[in-house]
Amino acid sequence: MAENRIDTQLPNAPELAAYGELNVGVRQLELVNPNQIDILSIDPAADKPAELPTYDRPLTVEMWYPAEAGATGEQSFNAFLRDGVTEVTLVGQAVRDAAPAGQGYPLILISHGYPGNRFLMSHLAENLASKGYVVVSIDHTDSTYRTQAAFGSTLVNRSLDQLFVLNEMAAMADDGGAFAGLYDASNAGIIGYSMGGYGAIVTAGGGVTEASVAYPWGGPHGTLGIHQAGSETHNSLPDARVKTAVAIGPWGMNTGFWNAEGLAGIQIPMLFIAGSQDDTSLYENGVRAIWEQASDMSHALLTYVNGGHNTAAPIPAPKESYYFSEDKGFNISEHYSDPVWDTVRMNNIAQHFVTAWMDNHLKGDADKAAYLDLVEDSNAGVWSMNEDGTPKEDHSYWRGFAQGTAKGLKYEVKGGGQ
Repeated sequence: MAENRIDTQLPNAPELAAYGELNVGVRQLELVNPNQIDILSIDPAADKPAELPTYDRPLTVEMWYPAEAGATGEQSFNAFLRDGVTEVTLVGQAVRDAAPAGQGYPLILISHGYPGNRFLMSHLAENLASKGYVVVSIDHTDSTYRTQAAFGSTLVNRSLDQLFVLNEMAAMADDGGAFAGLYDASNAGIIGYSMGGYGAIVTAGGGVTEASVAYPWGGPHGTLGIHQAGSETHNSLPDARVKTAVAIGPWGMNTGFWNAEGLAGIQIPMLFIAGSQDDTSLYENGVRAIWEQASDMSHALLTYVNGGHNTAAPIPAPKESYYFSEDKGFNISEHYSDPVWDTVRMNNIAQHFVTAWMDNHLKGDADKAAYLDLVEDSNAGVWSMNEDGTPKEDHSYWRGFAQGTAKGLKYEVKGGGQ
C-alpha cells in the first residue's frame, strides 16, 4: 500500500517549495505550563467563583531542526486522524532524534486548528527545517483530535500556549543541553492555521472585541478579557522576540471577534493565506476583512481562488482517512482535502511563499523579497523571455513559477509601516 508521505514535491511546484540542503531531525518534547486558569473546571452557568481554578497545563510539542550530515534512522511517525481514534503512519525526510547541527537558526512556532494536532502542518515544518529553521509545532491541550473540549479553552489559551512554548524554547537554547545555541529564540515567527491563526493574531497584538468576551459560548465569566483590545493584559502580551507571523484561514471575523480597532494593534508584518470559498472562517467577511483592517504594517494576502478552509495547511489526506465516520457524520478525508485544489499542490505553493516570507523577515534575505513583488492576479502575469533565458521588459510572470504554472492565485499587499 502507498505510504502517507508528507514531503511530496510535484513537477509543477514553485521554486522555493523545494527542500533545502540541510538534513532534518525531529523529536518530541513534553512541556508543562504551571498555574494556568482551568477553563474546563469553570461552570459558565454558575456564579463566578471568588478564585478561578488553576492547573498545570500539559503541552506536547514536535520539534524539527537541522541535523548533522549523514544522519540515519527512523523517518516515519505516528499520528491520529481527525476521528480521534485511528492512528496512522506518516513518512517524511526527518530522522527521529538525530543529532542537531549548526548555530543560531531562526525559530518558528506552528499552531494547529480546532481540532487538529502537531502533525497537521508537518509538511511545512519539515520543509522549513531543511532550509535552516528550527520549527516547533504545538499540540494544544483541549484542542486536539483526542482532547477536544470546551471552545473557551481554545479561545483563552492559544496565544498563551504560543508564548509559553517560546519561553521554554528560549530557556532550552540557553541551558547548555543538546540544543544550546542551535536557534535564536529572539528571532522568532509564528505560523497558525484557523484557530492557530486566531492565536497568531492575538500574539501579534490584535485584541478581541468587548462583545466577544461576553459570548456565553466563549470564555466563561469573562476569562477571554485578558485578550480584549485596550486591556492592560493584552497591551502587555506582544513579545518583541516574535518578528512576523503567517495566518492561514484565521478564524474570528466571521463571529465578531475582530474589528478595526482591535486589529490596529497588530505590531508585526503578517502574511495571510486564504481560500476564496472558505466556509468556516469566511473570505470577504472573514480572512480578507481581517487583512483589510489590520494595522499599517506591511501585510500581504495570498488567495487560492475557489479554495476552501483547508487551503494550504493540512497534510495530504492519509489513505486511512477515506471513510465515512458515523460518529463524526462526514468522510474523515474531508478534514484534509479541498473540493477544487490538489492538496500537494496547495502545500507546495504554501512552502514557496512561507519560505520567501520567513527568509525575508527572519533571515533578512533581501533577494527573497523579489518572490513577493508580484502582479496581483497570477492569471494576468505575462511570460516574456529572451532566447538566453533573461526576462524581457514586459515579463511579469510570478517569480519562481514555471511557465503556465501560476494559475488561480492572487497576492496583494497593503500598508508599509515598519
